[in-house]
Amino acid sequence: MLIRAAGVRKIYEVGVSRIEAVAGVDLEIAPNEYVAIMGPSGSGKSTFMNILGCLDTPTDGEYYLNGRLVSGLDDDELARIRNREIGFVFQTFNLLPRASALQNVELPLIYGGVPSRERRERAMEALRAVGLIDRASHRPNELSGGQRQRVAIARALVNRPSLILADEPTGNLDSRTGEEIMTIFRGIHEAGNTILIVTHEEYIAEHTQRIVRLLDGRIATDVRNHGKKST
Repeated sequence: MLIRAAGVRKIYEVGVSRIEAVAGVDLEIAPNEYVAIMGPSGSGKSTFMNILGCLDTPTDGEYYLNGRLVSGLDDDELARIRNREIGFVFQTFNLLPRASALQNVELPLIYGGVPSRERRERAMEALRAVGLIDRASHRPNELSGGQRQRVAIARALVNRPSLILADEPTGNLDSRTGEEIMTIFRGIHEAGNTILIVTHEEYIAEHTQRIVRLLDGRIATDVRNHGKKST
């Protein structure tokens, strides 16, 4: 099992109040699954995604990634796990404005200590996978929103992670460009990658194999999407 969350809870102390953002979630995700996590604002989906992405740790419960218990690791160990095992795609792209597309894609490899020649080769390979090899030298302000998100996806792929985590990846895009991005995600999944998308858009979730809905910090439904959309 790639992901196993067992009784995961996250409680925030706000003054004298205790807010239970995630309330005892059990979830398993196998390698090469394509899953959407949905829920209204305040449902706990962003907090849960931060735990799965090793950006936060649970108050209670256990989280295993690739068979390793990561819920109790310190910040340095979590940072190493994030860099090696997880590729992130965010709604706001999070690209360095003065760096080229190629340099942005290379970033995780720089943190990982990969030699420069290998970095360039792997970054070009990732840009080729998202159809942007001809924009390698362009800066973000020279790219469209859809192209910037493709750069972000290439950056997420470049370390060959176990898991791609995408947080509202089409939220800043028009619907046509959003569909193009989902086509890229489909190709990435078909190449053998595990993808977890957090979204509030039903049409985005329809592209995935499985839809997990959270409500009040708990899993309300977890269903296979037999009507998976073809793009």
